[in-house]
Amino acid sequence: MRLAIAESERVRGTTSPNPPVGCVVLDRNGEAVGFGATQPVGGPHAEVMALKQAGARAQGGTAVVTLEPCAHYGRTPPCTEALREAGIEHVVHAVSDPNPRAAGGAKVLTDSGITVESGLLEREVSRGPLRAWLHYARTGRPHVTWKYAASLDGRTAAQDGTSQWISSETSRAEVHDQRAKLDAIIVGSGTVRKDDPALTARDAGGIPLARQPLPVVVGMSDLPAGAKLRHTALHLRTRVPDEVLDALAARGVVDVLLEGGPTLAGAFIGAGRVDRVLAYIAPALLGDGPAAVLGAGVSTITDAVRLTVEDVTMSGPDVRISAVPRT
Repeated sequence: MRLAIAESERVRGTTSPNPPVGCVVLDRNGEAVGFGATQPVGGPHAEVMALKQAGARAQGGTAVVTLEPCAHYGRTPPCTEALREAGIEHVVHAVSDPNPRAAGGAKVLTDSGITVESGLLEREVSRGPLRAWLHYARTGRPHVTWKYAASLDGRTAAQDGTSQWISSETSRAEVHDQRAKLDAIIVGSGTVRKDDPALTARDAGGIPLARQPLPVVVGMSDLPAGAKLRHTALHLRTRVPDEVLDALAARGVVDVLLEGGPTLAGAFIGAGRVDRVLAYIAPALLGDGPAAVLGAGVSTITDAVRLTVEDVTMSGPDVRISAVPRT
């Protein structure tokens, strides 16, 4: 299953609105003979890719999949049929499919005489490459990760407005690597006027990577004539988070990174539309300067948005914290 998760992560960001599924096929002796991952929309699913590589060695073997195999006809035939025709006798999947149209694969396989096990490494898959898609399938909304960098005393810039660089080179490289696996990055029009970002994913040498997320600007005002995003970004003239997410969902956007300033972050937090917080905390003290969030609708401690910390990791000299709202 960990190999299947790696396959899933390899294609994350290339499959939306379909899930980035990974699959490994074992022959009857337990040897891995086929690896596969979901192809871009209209292409084969992970199971089909892995079965193709395994060939005849799949007969009597096991398919290990991050998501329950689909049982419906969409752009491609059902994976349950491909598994049955290949002679697979055992299927192990991590997460059951929450999409009513595609669910039921486990029952179809069982009814065909194939033994099925569910739940292996479910937590790792649900918090890993399938996190955003599972949210999208359950809610119909893109999954929003709010990412910010701040000093140890919670400032995102110095008093004079300078902010390059609060986070370390290691953290910045990590963010660029993650950007290449996203569907979209959102900033406010104020950030465009202030910082003129390009919102590209770049390698260590500053060269744009092959795959780029959709840049999205939120705000009512026109963008400056010379702004990098003026002719490349989707400009949504609204301040309402749900209107932003509805527009992105209509474009098949599943996984979103929220960047930009404290006002935009506050609007999404206040609307309950931040699904994960990814904070890079630098070992520096600024004393004064802007905070990470403004206007989140918290006027007293009882209104605080409480989070559950999933992970705390060092990123160079910085501390990276991943947290999700408590349910």
